[in-house]
Amino acid sequence: MSVTPEHNPLLELSPQNLRAHAAEALTRARARSIALTDAVDDEDLVRQHSKLMSPLVWDLAHIGSQEELWLVRDVGGREPLRPEIDDLYDAFQHARADRPSLPLLGPAEARAYVREVREKAFDVLEKAPLEGSRLTESAFAFGMITQHEQQHDETMLATHQLRQGEPVLHAPEPPRPPAARLPAEVLIPGGRFTMGTTAEPWALDNERPAHEVDVPAFVLDTAPVTCGAYVEFLDSGGYQDRRFWSEAGWAYLNDHAITAPRFWRREPGGWWRTRFGVHEPVPSGEPVVHVSFHEAEAYARWAGKRLPTEPEWEKAARHDPVSGRSRRFPWGDEEPTAEHANLGQRHLRPAAAGAYPAGASPLGVHQLIGDVWEWTSTSFHGYPGFSAFPYREYSEVFFGPEYKVLRGGSFGTDAAAIRGTFRNWDYPIRRQIFAGFRCARDPRPGEVT
Repeated sequence: MSVTPEHNPLLELSPQNLRAHAAEALTRARARSIALTDAVDDEDLVRQHSKLMSPLVWDLAHIGSQEELWLVRDVGGREPLRPEIDDLYDAFQHARADRPSLPLLGPAEARAYVREVREKAFDVLEKAPLEGSRLTESAFAFGMITQHEQQHDETMLATHQLRQGEPVLHAPEPPRPPAARLPAEVLIPGGRFTMGTTAEPWALDNERPAHEVDVPAFVLDTAPVTCGAYVEFLDSGGYQDRRFWSEAGWAYLNDHAITAPRFWRREPGGWWRTRFGVHEPVPSGEPVVHVSFHEAEAYARWAGKRLPTEPEWEKAARHDPVSGRSRRFPWGDEEPTAEHANLGQRHLRPAAAGAYPAGASPLGVHQLIGDVWEWTSTSFHGYPGFSAFPYREYSEVFFGPEYKVLRGGSFGTDAAAIRGTFRNWDYPIRRQIFAGFRCARDPRPGEVT
C-alpha cells in the first residue's frame, strides 16, 4: 500500500497571503508572550519559581534571541543585534537551574530587545523570497519561530502554575459537554495507515517523512482519563500497591514521596488542587493533569489496560476509514477553532470529557487535540528516513529510551504548535507539564469481526 496523498490549505496560499498568515501567527505568539510577562511585576519576572524552570525574563529574551538568529541573521542576512548575549540564551549551554546566576537582560532591556528583533523580522518577512531554500520555502523559518515562541509561552504558563501567590491569570470557563454520555471505549480497526507527514509545510523534522505503518486492531478510551476515575485509583490504594508500578516508577514514587498528582492534596471532604493560584476541589469530569508517565502507566495497569503506542494514538487521531487518508486533525484538514478543541490558553484548565463533539475523529474518539498532552508508551525516535533539519539539537539529540512521546497538545498549546502529526517528548518523571493520558487495550475475543 502506498502512502496516501496529504492535503494542506497552506500550500494553496499566494505569496502575499502566506506572508500575511506568517505575520498573523507571529503577532499572536508575541501578544501571548507579552500577556504572560506583563501579568507579573519585575521582581517576579527575574525570580526562579522552580529549579525545573527558567526565570520568565530568560524565556522572553530567549524567544528574541532565537528569532534574531534564524530570521534576522540567517534568513535576512542582517548584522547581529546583540551577539554578546548569544551564549546566555543558548538552552544547551546553561541548565535551567543555573540561569538565574547569569548576567541576563533585565525586564526593560529584554522587552526592548524583543521589540527591536520583531521589527527587523517583519522587515525580513516582507522582503524575503518564500522559495529557493528549505528555510524560506512556504515561510518555514517563520513558522518554526512561531512554534518556538508558542512552545516557550506554554513553558511560561507552566511557570505561572508553579508560581506562589495570588492569581494573576484569568480566563473564562471551558464549555460543558452535551448531556449525552460518551461510550467508554472505541474499537480502532486494524490495518495500515499513513503516519507522519511530507506535505505539512511547517512540520518539524521529527514529524517527517510520511510512511506506512500497520497497526493491529485495538481499543482506545473515548476521552482522556478523568480526575474522577483517577481518584478511584488513588482511593483504592494504587499509590501503595507495588504491582501496578514499573521498577523505575516505584523507585521514583518512593524517592520523592509522591502520593497524588502534582498540585493535589487530600483534605477533609475530598481531594483539592491548586490551579494558577486558585485553591479548588478537584473536578471529577475533567481530564487528570500533572501526572508523570509512571503514574499514567500505573493507572493503566490498575485498570487492566495499557498506554497506547504512538502509532496507535496517531491512527486514532488521523485515519479516515472511508477515504483511507490521514487527516491533518481528527475533524479534518481545517485549522482548529474554538468549537474543535481547547487550545491557546483560551481557558486555564482542561474541559470536561466530551466537551468538544465537533473535534471528534471519524472513529468517534474525542479530545485528541487540546486539553492535556497524552503520554504514550513509545520512546522518542526518528521515523524511517529521518533527516535532521535545520539543526540536530531540535530533535535528534533527544532520541533514545530516556524520553517518552506525548501527543495532542494541551489547553496551553497554541493551534500554531499542534497538529495530528506533532510530537512532544519529555522525561517520564515530568509532572509540571500539562500532561494527562488515555488508556488502550487489546481487543477481547469476539470484539473484532
